[in-house]
Amino acid sequence: MTGSIFVTGGSGQLASALASAPGVVVVGRPDFDFDRPETIEASFRAAAPRLVVNGAAYTAVDAAETDSDAAYRADRDGPALLARLCAEADIPLIHVSTDYVFDGTKASPYVETDPVGPQGVYGASKLAGEEAVMASGAKAVILRTAWVYAATGKNFVRTMLAVGKSRPRLTVVADQVGCPTAAADLGDAILAIAARLDSTGWRAEYRGIYHAAGTGSTSWQGLAVATFEEAARHGANVPEVAPIRTEDWPTPAKRPANSRLDCSKLRDVFGVSLPPWRDSLARTVDRIFEIAPP
Repeated sequence: MTGSIFVTGGSGQLASALASAPGVVVVGRPDFDFDRPETIEASFRAAAPRLVVNGAAYTAVDAAETDSDAAYRADRDGPALLARLCAEADIPLIHVSTDYVFDGTKASPYVETDPVGPQGVYGASKLAGEEAVMASGAKAVILRTAWVYAATGKNFVRTMLAVGKSRPRLTVVADQVGCPTAAADLGDAILAIAARLDSTGWRAEYRGIYHAAGTGSTSWQGLAVATFEEAARHGANVPEVAPIRTEDWPTPAKRPANSRLDCSKLRDVFGVSLPPWRDSLARTVDRIFEIAPP
């Protein structure tokens, strides 16, 4: 296929995971900046891509509560412009969204058709982005993912390892559950979707929203415990990780208590499933100790 895979998000976790793949062009600030719309079209035109992957977003969940304008510029307005450019060029767009579009009150994993109800500005801005992308008429595949971490960058797993290095005891929220997702796995899933699009060409049934997260689920406390169990293989300090309730750790933005995602639609339509989260965590922790030990 001619043309590149145009990936936004600069040095973010997903863009970094995709950067070394053949045919991928990664763009980010200052050359591509949702706060400067003129850079979006210029970068897009220069790349002349065959597919766009939008991994750029405002992801500071708590800061969004007092910086809503910036969140909506990045999570709604920028994606809307990018989707319009894709629609005009008649190329597919894979847009990454979030589990935080849900209110967290469902007892079982969420499917794509479940009612949405974001609890904070971040989730609301991402939902507005989904709506804008779909309204553009673009050949859009929207991937809602969750609890993304990687061997580099700012994420929960790396934070736990850094904090646990010098503390004998940590407290971590245990009454929020979700599906930890390695950025590398999400990147592989996106490349698999891209390969399917290259192979079959665009089909109308591809358009829509999908859930794409690690297989299985746990709590934040469970993820912390598992992280230290994997780190122990590398001789790391293993602190006690005591469970606490959400109300014991107040944050500006309310998090969904349940944000588990049912990813069967992605498997059924594209033949893509992400690996079990615990397996991916082990690989990621190994990579952390290989390249940047905490």
